Amino acid sequence: MTEAILVLEDGRTFRGEAYGKVGTTVGEAVFATGMTGYQETLTDPSYAGQIVTMTAPHVGNTGVNGEDDESGRMWVAGFVVRDPARRPANWRATGSLDDELTAQGVVGISGIDTRALTRHLRERGAMRAGISSESADADALLARVRAAEGMVGADLAPQVSTRESYVVPAVGETRFTIAALDLGIKTATPRHLAELGVETHVLPSTATAADLLAAGPDGVFLSNGPGDPAAADYAVAAVTGVLDAGRPLFGICFGNQILGRALGLGTYKLRFGHRGLNQPVLDRVSGTVRVTSHNHGFAVDAPLDRPTDTPYGRVEVSHVGLNDDVVEGLRLLDAPAFSVQFHPESAAGPHDAAPLFGRFVDLMESVRTGGGAVSPPTTVEHSTGEQA
Repeated sequence: MTEAILVLEDGRTFRGEAYGKVGTTVGEAVFATGMTGYQETLTDPSYAGQIVTMTAPHVGNTGVNGEDDESGRMWVAGFVVRDPARRPANWRATGSLDDELTAQGVVGISGIDTRALTRHLRERGAMRAGISSESADADALLARVRAAEGMVGADLAPQVSTRESYVVPAVGETRFTIAALDLGIKTATPRHLAELGVETHVLPSTATAADLLAAGPDGVFLSNGPGDPAAADYAVAAVTGVLDAGRPLFGICFGNQILGRALGLGTYKLRFGHRGLNQPVLDRVSGTVRVTSHNHGFAVDAPLDRPTDTPYGRVEVSHVGLNDDVVEGLRLLDAPAFSVQFHPESAAGPHDAAPLFGRFVDLMESVRTGGGAVSPPTTVEHSTGEQA
């Protein structure tokens, strides 16, 4: 086996074996706590620029297949596992994870103590790192890591977004048409909406408000995505225009942060972020706790104890992370807009938050029919037949 090293920017070094492509890579070292869903993680555009450590010790046992990708390629800067599967063992597998990593040019490392690495990142925070299976010179790799740009200030959404607009049709009758700003959208999102009768027009990350509203959509969706929201002024300007037009709006993950900025709220970088499929969140609107899927290193800065006045009326924190009280959702009380920091499309992950897509549909229906309140409903039966 080819030897490999992983070097963190503070100098800590781990030695293991090459996994995936033999080469050298640099990115932000983070960890993901899901016990499954590695294929969705690898192909999630939100992980662009990041070296992802899987905390689950055994990875690759279900291989890879052509159905679980969340985009057209793997986006991670590097991949770190402890015990890779020797061969896939699943009826859906069409190949091994190792071979797919190699084919897509993802440099990885295996055989290291991922628990020790995770504890280190939890104590000292996410940081730049490098993996090399070309050279065992830790000092040279450390110099390269320290010369690399960090995630703060990184504008990555245009790098992962679609270049051309496309349409995902509704399943069956088209009830609503929406415009989606692709900041790093996952394929599961428009698929969930399609099942609710929503036709989704996906536009590039740099689309303007005029572009988003050109076809007269019933609503606008803001997707997940990578990078620092403070660097995405173009997206903030587009969302401001949508809010000015009073069109129903729903954002997730990066889209939550962009909505926050459009409302005048700040954003900041978390110490080590939330990445995994098991994050408990309190829905303050319905009073329920949901286990949710996360992937974010930045968060919105908003008061938890009171609404905030904005140019578009009052906004309140609708969801809170129970591990650290991080803002996990916003809702406008006087305009038809809301957002969450987590991933209701559940790819991969629990389905607790899936009814939020139904909440968006209900919001568009309410605005279309002029049915009174324009803010998202509290605890009511939604189009999915569940409670949100």
